[in-house]
Amino acid sequence: LMPTRELAVALFLLRFSISQMDIPTRQSYTMSVVHPDERSAASGITTVARSLGAILSPSIAGYCFAHPQWINLPFFLAGGIKITYDLILYRAFVTLNPTHENQKD
Repeated sequence: LMPTRELAVALFLLRFSISQMDIPTRQSYTMSVVHPDERSAASGITTVARSLGAILSPSIAGYCFAHPQWINLPFFLAGGIKITYDLILYRAFVTLNPTHENQKD
């Protein structure tokens, strides 16, 4: 629990502001490595793949909440998975030159 309401609000807003920062990077990365004719399909596939966690998460969280010794596990799992995903995406993206930078005018 947060010691003050102001600190709780500040951390909530900070979390809210960075929770979706991977989406533009993922989309840019995908669009730069996929052939232009296949970009819409690739975008749809990556969005669906990212959303698959929403299917399983309520069941896993419900099971963990039903067992008091595991009450914190969903929060740590979600945070760990998100951080790992962002770091892997960053590592893959940081050395990539977008396709349009490799083309000559």
